[in-house]
Amino acid sequence: MYTSFFGFKNKPFQLTPDPEFLFLSRSHKKAMTFLKYGIADNSGFILLTGEIGTGKTTILRSMIKTIPQNVKLARINNTKVSSEQLISMINEDFGLDVKGLDKTQLLSRLSDFLIDQYAQGGRSMIIIDEAQNLSSDLLEEIRLLSNLETDKSKLLQIILVGQPELNLKLGRRELEQLRQRITVSTHITPLIKEEMDLYIKYRLKIAGNENAVTFEEGVMDAMYDFSKGVPRLINIVCDFALLAAFTDGKKILDKGLIHEVIHDLVDARPETKSPVIDTNEAINPEKYEEIEIALSSMQVRLRNIEAIINELQKTKPISDNDKNRKLLSLINALQTSKSTSQPQSDNNFLTNIKETILSKKEDELLKMEKEIISKDRILNKRKEKLSNSLTRIQE
Repeated sequence: MYTSFFGFKNKPFQLTPDPEFLFLSRSHKKAMTFLKYGIADNSGFILLTGEIGTGKTTILRSMIKTIPQNVKLARINNTKVSSEQLISMINEDFGLDVKGLDKTQLLSRLSDFLIDQYAQGGRSMIIIDEAQNLSSDLLEEIRLLSNLETDKSKLLQIILVGQPELNLKLGRRELEQLRQRITVSTHITPLIKEEMDLYIKYRLKIAGNENAVTFEEGVMDAMYDFSKGVPRLINIVCDFALLAAFTDGKKILDKGLIHEVIHDLVDARPETKSPVIDTNEAINPEKYEEIEIALSSMQVRLRNIEAIINELQKTKPISDNDKNRKLLSLINALQTSKSTSQPQSDNNFLTNIKETILSKKEDELLKMEKEIISKDRILNKRKEKLSNSLTRIQE
């Protein structure tokens, strides 16, 4: 509608994941580099995660263009399926006949296809999008698919793509074997303020007119406060801002216009409202790796606790003093710093240690669990609202 008015070849802020408009922020550049490395190295499993609207699909489409011609690709987008349906979709996307075949026959045909591909000097790859929706059983079946290999090479490469909760799901004990097979893992974060400015100018340039519109002071700040650096939300607010400017017949975006657009978006389309309720409680993207490492460390300690408790339960009856000594040994092993030495037989000391160390770790775990649950709810709500927003915009 406004393309000719601003001198664009096409709309600069459309919501479709067009690789031509891929802006390589620091996070996106890292993700693209990791993906290309994993594919070139024929790594068995590659993991790509990112919050809703951060550009996972755009990166995937851009990456697919660089895949060698000898690589056969199957891409799965619908992950709320049964085991047999998943295998059937994979076979069908590889161009295999699936009519009238049961699961065993489907697996046999897939295996023959992968072996034939390898024998002809080719490779096979599966990209599974929205992988956070897969059950633990389906993820385990996907792991089993990767068992086909030669002494020197994998017959099948699998890329799992999903929202941050996929990392939490892969942290489950029953998926440890799959987690250990992930050799390349990367996470996409929202843009920082400086990157958002460059992102907007880049899309205007690709659309055909970098100087199509002038942004008055404070406009970029307002848009970042609204979008929190999420590319999809940036596109939504910019698209409506250009439409509003076109309606008014001007090529300047001032604070009054941008605040009006944001107000209208939030009121008429609450799904566009930023999911971050309190910026003080938001997780800094730069801290993501630190949090991930902390969670992994806590998981290891919890497994150690579980193992020793199981051992205590399986062994023959022992005295309370022996139990106390074993438990105290476990607590000391879990401490991040050495405590003042006291007689192990002192029950009061044992009680104090339990209260100060275990209670502290329990509080930390409960706090982290609440944050994860809250983030999970926010992400799900965000996905639903943005999906509705996209549908309404397209209509």
